[in-house]
Amino acid sequence: MRAIFNAPDRAEAERLLKSALDAWRKAHPKLAEWAESAVPESLTVFDFPASHRVRLRTTNGLERINRELRRRTRVASIFPNPDSCLRLVSALLAELDDEWLTGKVYLTLNP
Repeated sequence: MRAIFNAPDRAEAERLLKSALDAWRKAHPKLAEWAESAVPESLTVFDFPASHRVRLRTTNGLERINRELRRRTRVASIFPNPDSCLRLVSALLAELDDEWLTGKVYLTLNP
């Protein structure tokens, strides 16, 4: 799988996927069936510039946000109702959005 997503372009990734599916069909038919339906959708990452692919093909950004939310909500530990938790998480996400807009650029879509 790593070789597929490390391919230089979409055509090469599709070729590698096809050869992997052929190899998996005999020994791991369920894996081949899953990969045949799920992986091509993931190849849309090749529609973006090469500089964005590393950041888009991982969940590192999402994991970082989840760690930050977990860290900040542990301080409150007990919420009186679900709405109070939602307000805190919404405020934290708005703060993170502001940081992304004004701070270090994680992804720039402008050429």
